[in-house]
Amino acid sequence: MLTGVMKRLFQSRTVRFTSSSAVFFSSLLVLASFGHGACRDPDVARRGFRSLAYRADVDATIQYFGHNFFLITSRKGTRIVTDPLGPGWYPNPNVAGDVVTVGKEQFNHNAVQIVLGNPLILRGLKNYGAGWNTISTTVKDAFIYNVPIHQNSEFIEGIHGAAFVFDLGTLCIAHLGDLSQKLNDQQIKAFGKVDVALTPIGGRRTMDPELAREVLTQLKPKIAIPMHHRDNMHLVEQFSAGMKTQILQSDTLAVSKSALPLSAEVKVLQPRGAMNYR
Repeated sequence: MLTGVMKRLFQSRTVRFTSSSAVFFSSLLVLASFGHGACRDPDVARRGFRSLAYRADVDATIQYFGHNFFLITSRKGTRIVTDPLGPGWYPNPNVAGDVVTVGKEQFNHNAVQIVLGNPLILRGLKNYGAGWNTISTTVKDAFIYNVPIHQNSEFIEGIHGAAFVFDLGTLCIAHLGDLSQKLNDQQIKAFGKVDVALTPIGGRRTMDPELAREVLTQLKPKIAIPMHHRDNMHLVEQFSAGMKTQILQSDTLAVSKSALPLSAEVKVLQPRGAMNYR
């Protein structure tokens, strides 16, 4: 059970990147320790135990619908929908979810009404962006928490955004939201050991490809999936330059912990209605 101190951390309402943010991040780290542990595990591959530690099963499928909109399905069938995109950009998918995460309160991120199945809605921001909520919860076999970020920093410094981390027991997936700045030490610790990073590369309101590559060196994921690029292959090429890259002729990727690459690789997914990449 949580101690009284931990409960107070969980209920923390602090939202600034000042001394109060240390309490916010501390609460995330404390609560993350109650999760499955994939985002906190040591690098078993580096210790040479990869083949013994994990079975060769598919631990998650990741389906991309465009912009920041994904469906992540765990091995046990838990369906996590991220930043559902409003109508008009791509064909609306017929998607159901157990839980929906919202990292930004705009129509291209918070169209929760299109998600079927009466899902739990987790909003990373409160009062339409005035501050951060503290999200830390378990939905079936998925432990989910948010990490405070800033967006749109090229235009206005300090606009709130939210990234989310999905601990699926063996696999750790991070959705970086509309991140527009390099991570600080507190954020890096909050994300933990990321296996798959869903990474914005569009520039302007998010990181550009060069900055996104710097953030990858901070998080050290094994797989990076670019998002928020509007099918701009030039941005994708800038982001993936020098890294092993696979352009899938599909909107879906199956991920196994046992089959993760030893160093970061880029997997480019193509949502329905997108321009075909070559």
